[in-house]
Amino acid sequence: MKFLIINGPNLNMLGIREPQVYGSRTYTDLCNYIGGVCEKNNIEYKCFQSNHEGNIVDEIQAAYKVFDGIIINPAAYTHTSIAIPDAIKSVGIPTVEVHLSDITKREEYRRHSYTSEACIKTIFGLGFESYEKAIEILKEYLKCKK
Repeated sequence: MKFLIINGPNLNMLGIREPQVYGSRTYTDLCNYIGGVCEKNNIEYKCFQSNHEGNIVDEIQAAYKVFDGIIINPAAYTHTSIAIPDAIKSVGIPTVEVHLSDITKREEYRRHSYTSEACIKTIFGLGFESYEKAIEILKEYLKCKK
């Protein structure tokens, strides 16, 4: 199995940006955490981060016939982008959306996700563990599809 892990805008600022919301661990810590979970589950992976919507769309499109699953934290694009869910739908790769914080308990504008409509599941509010749960869900989903 091979997963693409996509992180959107400002996730590269983890540890600096709003530590009361996102914690004190860094983006490097997150990538290392994801790597450990993937290795434990015998999953090949690639971590990708961009602050630019078009780069995220390009990365999703490039995943076609390369990756078995996508885990995406679209960050602020969750609430604004139509292009990202359209790209997910266009490649037909099973995708799980993740968020470090609980978006249902944040500002009103953060409570709606356009991305979730293109995903098999959305996980939020578990910090780094949101990614672990997403990996487990995607792995099980793909096993059942075989």
